[in-house]
Amino acid sequence: MKRFDDKKTYNKPKNTNFKKQGEKRFNKPQNEKPVKRFENREDAEKDENAENILEGRNPIREALKAGRHIEKLLVAQGEIQGSVKEIVYDAKANGAIIQEVERTRLDRISITGAHQGIIAYVAVKEYVTVEDILDYAKEKEEDPFIVILDGICDPQNLGAIIRTCECAGVHGVIIPQRRAVGLTPVVAKCSAGAIEYMRISRVTNISQVIEKLKKEGIWVYGASMEGKNYARVNMTGPCALVIGAEGEGLSQLVKRNCDCLISMQQLGKIDSLNASVAAGILIYDCLRQKGEKN
Repeated sequence: MKRFDDKKTYNKPKNTNFKKQGEKRFNKPQNEKPVKRFENREDAEKDENAENILEGRNPIREALKAGRHIEKLLVAQGEIQGSVKEIVYDAKANGAIIQEVERTRLDRISITGAHQGIIAYVAVKEYVTVEDILDYAKEKEEDPFIVILDGICDPQNLGAIIRTCECAGVHGVIIPQRRAVGLTPVVAKCSAGAIEYMRISRVTNISQVIEKLKKEGIWVYGASMEGKNYARVNMTGPCALVIGAEGEGLSQLVKRNCDCLISMQQLGKIDSLNASVAAGILIYDCLRQKGEKN
């Protein structure tokens, strides 16, 4: 497939107040750091462990099945029965500390608000490198199929996208290190356990990663209202789909670096789709095209 150069130019937004903004920026004390204050120990615990606690039966069960080490399991008093009893047994067999606590304590620690009487403190899930994702595709002898998220801030959207990616056989998800949500308990909950199986890379510069993937022969398709109808675009072969932030969409630099911009037809009065819905449609159409090719 021939790569084409999109010669459309993008006008940078004019900043008529740059000097004043610059003055504010440099006059700000350099060493000033916000001080976090917590009303109780549970609030501090919640903040410090935002990315290494899991809530709810299914996410914890899937973590155990995936071999993830659980350091401590908090269970509401009177809940050790049925499926929770099985989780407790498996966690204890793998060396986890089991504590029965009052449900009110779990309520205070919970970030999702849906802990189902059980919260696990787990070893922090390790992010992989972009090379790990590419190597995984090679191991499976498949064309790389990657999803790149340009600034997704809603943890529910990120969790839903990871779930879709895992179901569709995507080899890896790439997220930015800044101005985007990480792998929080809410993400784990919304992914329904898929977070345990999906390779996720967190990078400092999305545009640089896109350039790197293109050098590896991977075509990069960005979801944008300015693009071509996705149904008329050939997305077979090695590919990466780029989904933009909620509301803002793709950044201008990322748009310019994509090989092709694709869009979805909007027939209603609302001019945009939820990020996870848009991702799901594009991921499965790409999967359909790959299946038809084979």
